[in-house]
Amino acid sequence: MEPVWAVVVAAGSGSRFGGSKQYAVLGGQTVLARSVVAARTACDAVVAVVPPGDERLAVVLEAGADAVVAGAPTRAGSVRAGLHAVPADVAIVVVHDAARPLARPMLFAEVVAAVRDGADGAITAVAVTDTVKRVEGNLVLGTVDRADLVAVQTPQAFRASVLRRAHAGGEEATDDAALVEAAGGKVVVVAGDPGNLKLTTPDDVAVAEALLR
Repeated sequence: MEPVWAVVVAAGSGSRFGGSKQYAVLGGQTVLARSVVAARTACDAVVAVVPPGDERLAVVLEAGADAVVAGAPTRAGSVRAGLHAVPADVAIVVVHDAARPLARPMLFAEVVAAVRDGADGAITAVAVTDTVKRVEGNLVLGTVDRADLVAVQTPQAFRASVLRRAHAGGEEATDDAALVEAAGGKVVVVAGDPGNLKLTTPDDVAVAEALLR
């Protein structure tokens, strides 16, 4: 079986959260630990990417991570830092934001399976159910047809060689699939999970606790 590694990105400063959300405790585990454990269910090894200076702390807290590296000021830069710790012979890389600690193990397995089936990349996503408007300031310019829109989540899986090429130029993007798409890669969608909550504010922790219960 082709080797699969995960890069769990947890290098953000948590400015909107008011602190280091990756170390917030959720159901008796840190947010980062939950994401590392979930990634390990479908991956042979996990690289945790943490804020610079936290590498020693993360080794203590995240016993499930096989490697811990310092991140960068941007998300894409942090992913690249994680990729440097992934061996060259690894065939598939899963990228997951630690801020989604409720991601089910099945999501990891499904994106990996989609890449094994021939896709360059596979993302998890859910249908957009709210009406979406295009605005300028407080002026509504129009309504966007949501029929072909999805809200993208992580985990996302990629053929390792394709992901490395997509990152080679140092470009920035809000997710890795955007870089692979820009490089001409074939990215497919698998069904995400509405419960795969992204922690952005402290109130989200209370929601996540309720979902766990």
